[in-house]
Amino acid sequence: MQSCETLNTQMSFADEFESNLVSLAHVLQKKYALLRDLDKSLQENQRQNEQRCEKEIEDIRRGRTGNVTPNAHFSEEAIDEQKHSVRIADEKVALAMQAYDLVDMHVQQLDQYMKKSNEQMRREKENASASNLENSGEAGKAGEGRRGGRKNYGEMIACDNNECKIEWFHFGCVGLKDQPKGKWYCPDCATVKKSRKGR
Repeated sequence: MQSCETLNTQMSFADEFESNLVSLAHVLQKKYALLRDLDKSLQENQRQNEQRCEKEIEDIRRGRTGNVTPNAHFSEEAIDEQKHSVRIADEKVALAMQAYDLVDMHVQQLDQYMKKSNEQMRREKENASASNLENSGEAGKAGEGRRGGRKNYGEMIACDNNECKIEWFHFGCVGLKDQPKGKWYCPDCATVKKSRKGR
């Protein structure tokens, strides 16, 4: 069973994580909207630049007879538009990387929380198991063998059948006032034992 402290820690982390996810969603929406705007701007810039370059190539062909020489250059405006397109593309890449890093950071936080939570639950389970072993060990030591002893709820006795499903019984629940001498079997095991002897 998990302790209240563990549950509170898990709940507070879950609440905080959920709050962070909500804010992450808003930040990502803004970044994606900006990416869409940049993409539209880039597409328009590239369309205009393609038209300008096609016109300039046509002008170069008309102005010269024969082949275009390798020294033919595009206008400064076409080169500036191309550089602007590259800057927009770089800005898109930077925004995409920022969005990725934000999501990755949240995934890593969740992984760390899950690791801590699993470790805490494992420790609590081990502590509970150790506590149960101590309690059953102490009760067994109080009488002879597996018999007699005290648990948290009064005088108890263990059934001497090693395969008993219940194993420990309150004296009052099985009609005992004092610890019996010799071996003792619970009502279920005694019935099974008698039916086997009768065969």
